[in-house]
Amino acid sequence: MKLGIVGLPNVGKSTLFNAITKAGAEAANYPFCTIEPNVGVVTVPDERVTNLSKIYNSKRTIYTTIEFSDIAGLVKGASKGEGLGNKFLGHIREVEAIVHVVRCFEDPNVVHVDGRIDPVDDIETINTELIIADMEVLERRIAKTEKQAKADKSARGELDLLKRINDVLAAGNVARSLTDLDEEEAAFVKSLDLLTYKPVIYAANVSEDDVASGDNEFVSAVREYAAKEGSEVVVICAKIEAELAELEDEEREMFLEDMGISEAGLDKLIRSSYSLLDLISFLTTGEDETRAWTIKRGTLAPQAAGKIHTDFEKGFIRAETIAYDKLMECGGKLSAAKEHGWLRSEGKEYEVKDGDVVHFLFNV
Repeated sequence: MKLGIVGLPNVGKSTLFNAITKAGAEAANYPFCTIEPNVGVVTVPDERVTNLSKIYNSKRTIYTTIEFSDIAGLVKGASKGEGLGNKFLGHIREVEAIVHVVRCFEDPNVVHVDGRIDPVDDIETINTELIIADMEVLERRIAKTEKQAKADKSARGELDLLKRINDVLAAGNVARSLTDLDEEEAAFVKSLDLLTYKPVIYAANVSEDDVASGDNEFVSAVREYAAKEGSEVVVICAKIEAELAELEDEEREMFLEDMGISEAGLDKLIRSSYSLLDLISFLTTGEDETRAWTIKRGTLAPQAAGKIHTDFEKGFIRAETIAYDKLMECGGKLSAAKEHGWLRSEGKEYEVKDGDVVHFLFNV
């Protein structure tokens, strides 16, 4: 999973990135200290993997990962090449989802690029630039499809949809606000790789004073805005995340408790990312390796097997599977699980569930 961290200059992007990836990206109180995107890979914590690895004395324990890219700050006019606009837009195209960091704190020591705090205006500044960039893509695609439609009537449906999307953008709305698409239309829009169709999590960056409550007037405004386009909001404090990054696990828990925080910002981001992209994890375990594998919800057993190796999918016979919780009830013993009838043999039409512990049988 690749997530791009974006936002206006000086909203806390690089501070947050440093904290969640410990990658040491430069963070400074001036615009454009990030030019090329810094990339960091974060391990997704999963106690199910940890527990299974201990039970089976696995030689290797492999957690799933998320790749975060800290993309350069954006300014008005980026779609026309202002600031680092063209590079910024190109880097966004490479990610699956966007973490849009929005400044929801006041601090006279940290300059705002526009000289005042207005998170909704900040969001709209970036969205406007992305909309303009998308409209340029659509303009070329519409011109091409109009020519095709003159000779091929079957292209008219595609042309109508392209114009429909363009009308939404022209009205100042992002493409992801198109919620009435059928499955085929949605697949087509996704294939256009529009910047404003990528799913978004708004990371509301608050001060230490507001992180426990998770709310202030700025956050409320962001929530209201996000609800209109079906996006998610996660409240974080980049400063606190930076402090947490320097602590050991036990110290982290004590620090969070002292601050009155139930969950670290990184954990909230990960959970929201999985929800936003409709992802789940299944598990494989044994003496050699215990591992988590990330797939789309609704993935059938053969395709899940293909995540491990293409031969597993080609020669798929069946999947022996048990829910993680049921396996734990048996102390991790498959023999006991069989006695309870909890170990199942599933065929090609089985949809793998989150937390399934699976052993695939195949023949190539």
